[in-house]
Amino acid sequence: MLAPARKILRSNPIAIISISTSILSSSGAEAHVKWFCAFDVAGQPRGLENVLCLDFELLTGLALAALTAACVLEGTIVGAALQRALNRVTSRLADDTELMFRAICGFFFVALWTTGSILLTPELKTDSAVIPWLQLAIAAGMLWRATLPLSALGIVFLFATALWNYGLFHLMDYPIFLGVAAYLALTGLQRNLFGLRPLDVVRWATAITLMWASIEKWAYPEWSFPLFAAHPALTMGYDDEFFMRAAGVIEFTLAFALIWTPLVRRAAAIVLAGMFLGAIVEFGKLDAIGHAPIVAVLLAIVGDRVSAPAPRAVRALALAPACFGVALAAFLALYYVLHAALFGTAII
Repeated sequence: MLAPARKILRSNPIAIISISTSILSSSGAEAHVKWFCAFDVAGQPRGLENVLCLDFELLTGLALAALTAACVLEGTIVGAALQRALNRVTSRLADDTELMFRAICGFFFVALWTTGSILLTPELKTDSAVIPWLQLAIAAGMLWRATLPLSALGIVFLFATALWNYGLFHLMDYPIFLGVAAYLALTGLQRNLFGLRPLDVVRWATAITLMWASIEKWAYPEWSFPLFAAHPALTMGYDDEFFMRAAGVIEFTLAFALIWTPLVRRAAAIVLAGMFLGAIVEFGKLDAIGHAPIVAVLLAIVGDRVSAPAPRAVRALALAPACFGVALAAFLALYYVLHAALFGTAII
């Protein structure tokens, strides 16, 4: 049995690196707890004084150092070589991104139609006899580019139905579906959105989804504890509380990286895709179905060949620490303030 994680960090901060690497390799970090364990969205979250502890500060400092190092690397000859290598390896993916995206989304909605009781994700249930046929129609719309906007409207309708049934706070977990709908509509119409490509729109929606989900790991770590009891190897011997703090920091950092510079976001997408695909091995078909849209987005980001001009890369390096800090503070504040406003819970 390993020593308590907090003692390790205080005596040797370098140990964070090995712990973070362990968590990155653990599929449990990306298993969506609401699909496998009991949860209460309206329950009192952990107070911010509990979240913002020494472990959190050390892990966040390491994450910021890693993000800065990645930005530095991108502006070097090595970074340029890595971009070219990625372009070569992912050339087929880049050429067929739209086809891949439509195929995975088609699979996703056919799978939902087959189950007959799921709106968009496994914990969003429906007893409607009409919804499954709408899901099949959405899947059929993926066959032709001209019908993609109709499929997008169907996805928006499903999201609105889930919003009506489950409330705003619960659906804050899933803005990715609005991003997927935007991608399909814009692709079908062959248009951009205020200068943003369809892939950029869904990329931002995915980043927001994952950053929000990472806050949940800090606010409600106890939701995952039954999962760890059933799969003890997931935590690799580390304390459950510490593991959830570290998993949240890693997820938030990788999600933030998705909105950053080309090489940084492609590297983050590779790591995240590996984590989501690894979770399927541990958690099976339910996880494969639920995470299919996000895997499609991540693969599309990996294949994206866009390069940042040198001046923009320099600005990104200079702004990375400040923007990361602002994003972290903003998501923490929004999560806790919105929860307090909707459910009357305490913030501290």
